[in-house]
Amino acid sequence: MKKWNIYITRKIPEPGLDLIRKECGGFRINPHNRVLKPTEIQKAVQGCDAILSLLTDKIDAAVMDSAGDKLKIIANHAVGFENIDLPEATRRKIMVTNTPGVLTKTTAELAWALLFSVARRVVDSDRYTRSGKFKGWDPLLFLGQDISGKTLGIVGAGRIGTEFALMSKGFNMRVLYNSRRPNESLEKELGAKKTDLETLWKESDFISLHVNLNSESFHLIREKELKMMKSSAILINTSRGSVIDEKALVKALKRNWIFGAGLDVYEKEPELVHGLTGCGNAVLTPHTGSASFQTRSKIALLAAENLVAGLNGQRPKNLLNPESFQ
Repeated sequence: MKKWNIYITRKIPEPGLDLIRKECGGFRINPHNRVLKPTEIQKAVQGCDAILSLLTDKIDAAVMDSAGDKLKIIANHAVGFENIDLPEATRRKIMVTNTPGVLTKTTAELAWALLFSVARRVVDSDRYTRSGKFKGWDPLLFLGQDISGKTLGIVGAGRIGTEFALMSKGFNMRVLYNSRRPNESLEKELGAKKTDLETLWKESDFISLHVNLNSESFHLIREKELKMMKSSAILINTSRGSVIDEKALVKALKRNWIFGAGLDVYEKEPELVHGLTGCGNAVLTPHTGSASFQTRSKIALLAAENLVAGLNGQRPKNLLNPESFQ
């Protein structure tokens, strides 16, 4: 077995580590339970054949320079890959991979968890009860929003958006969606209707975001869009934080332009925009869309499989830049 120089930027679930141990003889790993600083990554990857990175790690030309000419593959432990300078890696003939497909259901489930938590004010109710304030049933205590029979708006009908929408089947909802292409599955299974964004903002009771981050989706929702929504509307975001102008969202929540929001992602995470934590009508989770034992293990294993394949001269299953494969 050839001994490869592999660096893993943060501890991942054991199935992925076990595969790399078995197939590659071992690895070096970030000993800290935190994101490494750019200078720390640059120092750590010197002379590497492969890097297994996380979405929180910026892998740019400086990191590639530090790794040197031996670097064959960067295996990202994530579906997204905006943390990696893909054109630069391609120019250098460095393979880059990601881990799509394995977190679809889990992330869709978390989006539903957020929707229910906001609609039925679960977090506030829990805090209220734990603090000893609950003195008995009250007809006006923590009134929320019904879910069954309401209008669900899906922005981005890709894998996760489609799965999220299909999960609404038991709630007999009217489904609107906005996507570049028609989604035959949603239209056949749910009678969903493809519509423009303005109609979706105005008519939806619940709006869930499932778009990639690009120039078109950056600050897709600003003050103008928030003011179009119903005062009873709930906004859910498990895609990318920058899809929402968070300052505008804080204003909307504090002024009750909408009923509430459930967020798992943030524009400058882990930092939160000023005022967001003071919004009692927001439920905030720490980027845990894929955080189940089963799914995180699958992600780790897929990232490891990509890495091992690339080192062994095979084309990785999830190669993002095919022109780099030699």
